Amino acid sequence: MVFSSVMFLFIFLPWTLIIHYFLPARLRNTFLLLVSLLFYAWGEGYLTLLILGSILINYLGGLLIGHFKEKNIRLSKILLGLFIALNILVLVYFKYFHFLLENLNRLGLFKGTENPYIHLPIGISFYTFHIMSYLIDVYRRDATPQKNPLDLGLYIFLFPQLVAGPIIRYKDISNKIAKRFIIGEDFTKGVIRFVRGLAKKVIIANSVALLADKVFAMQPHEIPTALAWLAIVSYTLQIYFDFSGYSDMAIGLGQMMGFTFPENFNYPYIATSIQEFWQRWHISLSTWFRDYLYIPLGGNKAGKFNTYRNLFIVFFVTGLWHGSSWNFIVWGLFHGCFLVIERLGFKKILEKTPVFFRHAYTLFVVLIGWVFFRAPNFKYSLKYLKVMAGGGSSYDYSAMNHLDWYAVCIFILAIVFSTRLRSGLENFADNRLLNGSPTLKNGGIIVKYLCYLLVFIYCTTELAQSSYNPFIYFRF
Repeated sequence: MVFSSVMFLFIFLPWTLIIHYFLPARLRNTFLLLVSLLFYAWGEGYLTLLILGSILINYLGGLLIGHFKEKNIRLSKILLGLFIALNILVLVYFKYFHFLLENLNRLGLFKGTENPYIHLPIGISFYTFHIMSYLIDVYRRDATPQKNPLDLGLYIFLFPQLVAGPIIRYKDISNKIAKRFIIGEDFTKGVIRFVRGLAKKVIIANSVALLADKVFAMQPHEIPTALAWLAIVSYTLQIYFDFSGYSDMAIGLGQMMGFTFPENFNYPYIATSIQEFWQRWHISLSTWFRDYLYIPLGGNKAGKFNTYRNLFIVFFVTGLWHGSSWNFIVWGLFHGCFLVIERLGFKKILEKTPVFFRHAYTLFVVLIGWVFFRAPNFKYSLKYLKVMAGGGSSYDYSAMNHLDWYAVCIFILAIVFSTRLRSGLENFADNRLLNGSPTLKNGGIIVKYLCYLLVFIYCTTELAQSSYNPFIYFRF
């Protein structure tokens, strides 16, 4: 089950919110855990048992690590290593086993060994990182071990952030799990945030994805250069509005139920450097790697060489985290290279150039990187980049022939919404209403809510009449 589905919007979500609201506070966590199990089991079936097993094992792990942290620090550290290793082994088996075996076969090892199909559980990368952050926070004494396995299960399994993030630290949400209040104003903000995310996904991401999917299904030698550029721009918009749309929906759902989730995207395409891009893109993931990998490796405090080494390690793992493919690894190292280049002095040069040039440089690097992220394999990526460099098909038809007036409008809307213009206009309107007369204020609020209602109706109409609703997190 996904957020952008009729089943979720009209059956699962309304009943969940109604029952959650009217239940006594002491029963809400148990109820949310049960509906989260149902949400996950809807698509993954028996693999739900995998997460239940993880909850029980890591519940025990947190208690042991916390207990021995007070009495035997060395044993506590060993236990942390063992439980982290166990979680990583589970992740490696389901997500990377076939990739490892395939590459070992290419090296002549285990030659002839059949590479079995292993179903990748949805969201395994996200909830594995949730589990590891809980264990590490307990070891660091940033959080106390959870005594109630149901509450720990809710942290790991809470359905809004289960399959697509954002990645939430246990220490940042533990107080809300223990005690939270549903405030009318926060609930309303959550509904608006959810509708905004739904619109990003359904209206923009799904629309621009059509062209990207069509072109990347072609052989590179069949693609004209202009069309190749148009397709990768389409995917650039798709992945942002899909990822940020799901994050907005998750944050909104959390607000409706009394939780506060961290922001995950902050207009990354307005960045003026790759370093700034990663401060704005998938913020919960980049800060997770910073706090749990980059800083423990030494960060930038152990000399320039070690800093660059640490950056390459982090971005190698970042690429690998996204998927079991050389494409993802190359994508991660590609960004790591530019982060090192900027640290070597290029960023100081950039700062002396016009803002337009800095934006253009950042977007160009990001666009090239997305080729590796989207292409089916590494060989295809290289051929596609060759097409983008001018080696495209000479077929005599315009790239614009692939866009009708509606698609052009969506492209313009996507580009505008990639900047602060929308939020700036909304904030301006809200401030004018707050400082206006009561009649103007009330009228403006009604108009605003009606606009979001119309957007929601339009989104659900699109979902009802179209079977095209890609869920790109299957790859991760």
